[in-house]
Amino acid sequence: MNRQGGRDPVADPDGELSAEEAFAAGDEVALAHAYRRWSPVVYTLALRSLGDRADAEDVTQKTFVSAWTSRTTYDPARARLSTWIIAIAKRRIADTHEARRRIRALQEELQRVTIPDDLRASLPVDLGDTLLVAQEIDRLEPDARKVMRLAFFDDLTHDEISRRIGMPLGTVKSHIRRSLERMRTRLEVTHGAHRS
Repeated sequence: MNRQGGRDPVADPDGELSAEEAFAAGDEVALAHAYRRWSPVVYTLALRSLGDRADAEDVTQKTFVSAWTSRTTYDPARARLSTWIIAIAKRRIADTHEARRRIRALQEELQRVTIPDDLRASLPVDLGDTLLVAQEIDRLEPDARKVMRLAFFDDLTHDEISRRIGMPLGTVKSHIRRSLERMRTRLEVTHGAHRS
């Protein structure tokens, strides 16, 4: 340790101290070095938690994008780069679990509303669909969009939505039912196009 509390470069034969400082300074070579060295660890951590290779790859990519874009907040004197990157990875893993939870919540909502049997095909639980679902909500008309955001993102019940925005309960249910049917149809068309 030196007097400033950091590691002594002489005692750091791998050169990690200089690599950490270079990363914080925005050196792309240091980013490539950090990715080569720590991406397998991040990927393994994500895969163990999520159980899905595609999601683990996505988390790994997002982790290093986040690390690079927020590199000015990294202080080599306070933490090793590996520790900082793993902390970011854990947050991205938590984000992925939360996105999955929201997809499950939407599926459960689909099961609660009255939808004709020919429309009752479950939405795929695929993290890649999270953005698509959010985009479909944004395409709804304003009142329906407000209701669906409260149901999907805030996990509010029909009664809670009704009270929150001062809308009759029957209208809330109608908005949810019509919106889910519209979203279901559009998502089925989208997935059909991807499969063909």
